[in-house]
Amino acid sequence: MTATVSIGEFARLTCLSVKTLRHYHDIELLEPVEIDTGSGYRRYSIDQVAQAHLIRRLRRLDMPLPEVKAVLAAPDDDVRHAALRAHLERMEAELERTRSVVASLRSLLTPSAPIAVEYRSIPAFSALALIEVVSRDDIGPWCQAAYPLLHQTLAAAGIEPDGVDGATYSMEFFENDLGEVVAYVPIPAAAAIEPHERVSVIELPARRFAIALHEGDFEDFDRTYGALGSHVAEHDTALAEPVRERYLLSPDDTDDPTAYRTEVCWPIGRL
Repeated sequence: MTATVSIGEFARLTCLSVKTLRHYHDIELLEPVEIDTGSGYRRYSIDQVAQAHLIRRLRRLDMPLPEVKAVLAAPDDDVRHAALRAHLERMEAELERTRSVVASLRSLLTPSAPIAVEYRSIPAFSALALIEVVSRDDIGPWCQAAYPLLHQTLAAAGIEPDGVDGATYSMEFFENDLGEVVAYVPIPAAAAIEPHERVSVIELPARRFAIALHEGDFEDFDRTYGALGSHVAEHDTALAEPVRERYLLSPDDTDDPTAYRTEVCWPIGRL
């Protein structure tokens, strides 16, 4: 018969406090094998030690309790290992984001050179576009899905892009962290594309822009926006219209996850 121990002894075996063990019992994460009906004392099996150790490590990795429950309830090792791998991948992504923010914060401590601003008039052009209301938190995954869809649609129609990928961001996107975003790929004016439930052919209007080139980490994108917008405020009159971005290079094009090369186009006048 497997030995059982008191909750205090089990706390010593597992390095989990009695308070924590009681909480795990209450939420049905780690339940004692015996509860004395008279005293209410809990007893645990020594077979539960390994499970307790796993729970402790998962919590130290900030795995949410519902996910810990799912790992413990996994029907086999393959399902359990897949859940663990998914969480580790999320943690690695978060670690990379933290490193990026730290590097960006360090760069704020170093005086930056004045931003180089180019003025350019861009004529109207046709584009295949995906237009949706997107939150700031969702913009990364949304873009990662949008451009493959646009390019797949063009490839199916046998049409080559007529310029680099781009996007426009409405004022509401910046003001409310939620607003219309237009992901687009320029196409020849005479291109014929079958209607699609999510994409459409649009014409972007002719505009004059103040343009700055952002190179480097996405985490520093706000600095380019800040510097360019400040330049426009000092020297020009901004239109209350969507800012355009032109993606000359993205991390998808290289092995460098921080390799952004984007033209930020601030609308300053109509042609």
